[in-house]
Amino acid sequence: MSRNGKSQASSGGVLGWIERTGNALPDPVFLFFYLIIGVMLLSVVAALIGVSETLSPQILSGMPESQKARFGIGADGVVAAKSLLSGENLQRLLVEMPKTFTHFHPLGMVLTVMLGAGVAERAGLFGTAMRAAVGNAPKYLLTPLVAFIAMMGNLAADAAYVVLIPLAAIVFMAAGRHPVAGIAAAFAGVSGGFSANLVMGQLDALLLGITGEAASILVEDYPVNIAGNWYFIATMLFIYVPVIWYVTDKIVEPRLGGYEDPSKEAEVEPAVSQELTEKERSGLKRAGMALLAVIGLWAVLVFAPGTPLVNEAACSDAALAAGDCSFQARLTPFYQSLIAGFFILFIATAWAYGGAVGTVKDHRDLVKMMAEAMQDMGYYLVLAFAAAHFVALFNWSNLGLIFAVKGAAAIEASQLPIYAVLGVMVLFAGLLNLFVGSASAKWAFLAPVVVPMLMLSGVSPEMATAAYRVGDGATNIITPLMVYFPLVLTFANKYKKDFGLGSLTATMIPYSIWMLITGLILTMLWAGLGLPLGGGATVEFSLMK
Repeated sequence: MSRNGKSQASSGGVLGWIERTGNALPDPVFLFFYLIIGVMLLSVVAALIGVSETLSPQILSGMPESQKARFGIGADGVVAAKSLLSGENLQRLLVEMPKTFTHFHPLGMVLTVMLGAGVAERAGLFGTAMRAAVGNAPKYLLTPLVAFIAMMGNLAADAAYVVLIPLAAIVFMAAGRHPVAGIAAAFAGVSGGFSANLVMGQLDALLLGITGEAASILVEDYPVNIAGNWYFIATMLFIYVPVIWYVTDKIVEPRLGGYEDPSKEAEVEPAVSQELTEKERSGLKRAGMALLAVIGLWAVLVFAPGTPLVNEAACSDAALAAGDCSFQARLTPFYQSLIAGFFILFIATAWAYGGAVGTVKDHRDLVKMMAEAMQDMGYYLVLAFAAAHFVALFNWSNLGLIFAVKGAAAIEASQLPIYAVLGVMVLFAGLLNLFVGSASAKWAFLAPVVVPMLMLSGVSPEMATAAYRVGDGATNIITPLMVYFPLVLTFANKYKKDFGLGSLTATMIPYSIWMLITGLILTMLWAGLGLPLGGGATVEFSLMK
């Protein structure tokens, strides 16, 4: 971080307070361990004073007997807090520790997707595809194209920050525009539009996996899938592109003023070459053919007669006769297969591209890249271990269900419409994001209360996740705790030497405000209209099955 950035951070004010407060928080892994200690102590106190809640007949009638037995709910519908320091729960904690970790719902989903995505990143496919997309962009479409590619680049995770943001500066400068405006537009797309995309990826696997774990408090083995927010995140992309376009061209770039090429005073080396080599072009063509082949394979598995990805048995004869059998219900296996689909897609396209450019010479290179991808997931595995035990202990204590019922009652008493409740959740997620940067860490300790609480209020787990994602993304670009903030600041310093932490934050605030406002409106309209979210998911939820 620049010296200027440090001095501004330490000068006080809201930004300085946010940075100091956030930095004082422990690492998310230890944050979960402290939360585990806290929930253990809370469970002991709650059990001693007899904290309990009586479930309504409507809730009880919708809960299977296995769920009632799990929470110790009798015929009277009372669910009582359980001490996590009881002999039974201590034994369960120690005996089931490996099972608690390996059965953590997001774990398998995320690692499977990353096995493929890590290969595509290391083979160079993601970086080359982004360069190809913005390299020859028409000047008048430069900003929206950068914003679009930045949000699509979220599939590439770190590569989008490292490749696209400096490349956007080069492309803007080549078009006679201020390179810092290109950095701002790309940063807003990659980080502010973190959840916006036309296709699902590792973030969907991660967040919706946590959602499924939380939803299982009320519905055992809740059938969450990676496509649960598909329509919503695709709409977000088309909402955010014009927002970033407007803010960049009408607010940010005029504020930056004119730009003089600093190469006369100091050499500025392009971080990434714009031009594609012949091998790279050939690799992209081969990757495109591999992409079509995988899509064709999945189309056959869905539309050919007697294929395995359509569950015709999901609809009874009576349901068919009454017209109650939806195409979405029959496509449940297809949605659940998308994790495997993306794994195969990334592997096939990466192998095709890498074979052309020489980054993947044989299957050994492929295996090596997969192994390296798993090495990069080391921190996530540690975080998942801590998060899995926090979620499990919270569930064992019955506090999650009790808090959810009490929270649902408070929502009902407030008489706020559901779209207003979700709007409050968007704002709360955005505020919390200023202090805890990890999207998965925040959702892992929010979801066990928020998801069942909203389920009891008639909101689906997928809609709760969608609202969280809007708030989480919008403030990513204004918190100094965002891990790539110093890197983006470094990129900007190449073109504007006095550009410090405060400068970057001030530049990104208009994006954050407009993305939060438009995302908030989108969430509330979506909930108010009851639109489908994707992958068979809807806004409304009912335990009355």
